[in-house]
Amino acid sequence: MDGRHPPLADLNPACSVRDMADDVCKLATWNINSVRLRMPLVARYLREQQPDVLCLQETKCRDSEFPYSSFLELGYGHIEVHGQKGYHGVAIVSRRPLTDSRRRDFCAKGDARHVAVTLQVGERTIELHNLYVPAGGDEPDPTINPKFAHKLQFFDELAEWAKIEETSSRDTVLVGDINVAPLETDVWNHKALLNVVSHTPIEVEKLQAAMKAGRWIDAMRKFIPADQRLYSWWSYRSPDWKTADKGRRLDHIWISPRLNDSVSDLVLCKEARGWERPSDHIPVAVKITG
Repeated sequence: MDGRHPPLADLNPACSVRDMADDVCKLATWNINSVRLRMPLVARYLREQQPDVLCLQETKCRDSEFPYSSFLELGYGHIEVHGQKGYHGVAIVSRRPLTDSRRRDFCAKGDARHVAVTLQVGERTIELHNLYVPAGGDEPDPTINPKFAHKLQFFDELAEWAKIEETSSRDTVLVGDINVAPLETDVWNHKALLNVVSHTPIEVEKLQAAMKAGRWIDAMRKFIPADQRLYSWWSYRSPDWKTADKGRRLDHIWISPRLNDSVSDLVLCKEARGWERPSDHIPVAVKITG
């Protein structure tokens, strides 16, 4: 046994009573920065926003420590977790059945940074990937900063994987904390952040290469044009984050070309950044039509 909790739908099938013919799925992603510490915030979000599927990053707990029962009580009985003690960690919680769970160990470091599942939305079979890209440390020089070198390698491997998997030929969605703000309007000050990790030219280049390899479309920018500012993260270091508004867009939703006309209703839950003991990221959600 690997200590993994059995799927909750198997423990309590009644928790998933729902019309699975529903052809609209609300999908959200959120770097929660410790799911056990911030479970009350997650519960609040699920009750208020009612996503069908929530992808979490930086859960920071082993599979056996994940708060399965809390999600069961909230009606999210289908759960896939890839956890790690104290670091990283990703999870997908859903009111819809999840099948074909898999994990990839990018860069062969043993980090819990990826989990994928398959779900049905109407007549569509969607392959959903939840990803947590390395932050990269503070120094944007791979020759002296192994964390930054790891980040660049991660994007290179992501691009190669997308080519091999031919992700564009299927209905695929990739969400998560990608830890790069690629556009000038994805940061509060483009010039000031050009040499700051998350917005350096080499990171943007690597991200764009990965997107091109998978032919992924930036779903968030379908709704908020590239000339308008768009943030999903505000640093804890800012004492008045809302007034200063020195944000970055580190969280992404990428879709395959086949889904381009099936995504709607982008919602950024900015108020969550102001909740008590918040994550520095906010939840981002879209609807997908089958």
